[in-house]
Amino acid sequence: MTTDPGEAPHVRARPRVRPRLPADLDGCVAVLALVHTHSGYPVDLPDRPATWLTPAALLAAWVAELDGRIVGHVGLCGAGREDTAANLWDGRAAPAVISRLYVSPEARGHGVGAALLARAAGAARARGLHPVLDVVATDPAVFFYERLGWRLLGTADQRWGPTRTVPVRCYAAPRTAARATE
Repeated sequence: MTTDPGEAPHVRARPRVRPRLPADLDGCVAVLALVHTHSGYPVDLPDRPATWLTPAALLAAWVAELDGRIVGHVGLCGAGREDTAANLWDGRAAPAVISRLYVSPEARGHGVGAALLARAAGAARARGLHPVLDVVATDPAVFFYERLGWRLLGTADQRWGPTRTVPVRCYAAPRTAARATE
């Protein structure tokens, strides 16, 4: 029996998640533009995406790489008064907000989103905080978080500017780390 090298079985690459460096911002912005075009996240693409990726409350951020290319991003922020999910959190530990989680369309299905989410949630727990997040209620990412065992805290209308509100679903991480699979 002979094997044609052109028909070798497809090997799924595993994502490498590492802390985001200042030099990564251009790559993160490029992936964000692709994600926005493909799936509409974020709903309103910011005029200054690098600034959007570095909010004042940012505690840490990570990127995911496949084959040395940035294909995803996540941030961990301290909770503020206007963080909807943090306001719905009812646990003992103070909350930390998972934010700016996105994965390049071509990298989906490789466990990138779950690996980024697990890294940020683990970092929150290491700080004695409990991870929470919110997602636009109609976003398909709702199913991703629910599949990984995130608990629905509730829904709310989140204010996005002086005249606009958007319905969001707010989640808390499972009490134990979810498996990092997609």
